[in-house]
Amino acid sequence: MSYIDGFVIAVPRANREKFTHHAETADSIFLEWGALRVIECWEDDVPVGKQTDFRRAVQATDDEAVVFSWVEWPDKATRDKAMQTMQHMMEGDAPDPRMDPVKNPMPFDGKRMIFGGFTPVVDLAP
Repeated sequence: MSYIDGFVIAVPRANREKFTHHAETADSIFLEWGALRVIECWEDDVPVGKQTDFRRAVQATDDEAVVFSWVEWPDKATRDKAMQTMQHMMEGDAPDPRMDPVKNPMPFDGKRMIFGGFTPVVDLAP
């Protein structure tokens, strides 16, 4: 069964183009590591909730947009191997120049990113 990594981040609206470039670069690496697909979504209709909402979850300011993203993997084992490779890269082992923070800096505050891995329980298609 497939496995999903989900992400919610706040990105300065002025950085939309930079974010798109950063995401295309990083997402292509996920595809090389076995991801089936990667979706990056820029906010369009994100309402303010009464108790909580996407904006509050990532502490988005008025000049930031909420981005909702997910990576679909064929299975958890493929995802775990990819995340292990990512961890090694972040620690400086076998660095990939595409992930060099100087050449491809994150155009958002990564400390406010919400992420997690999910096992699908319902998967419908026409």
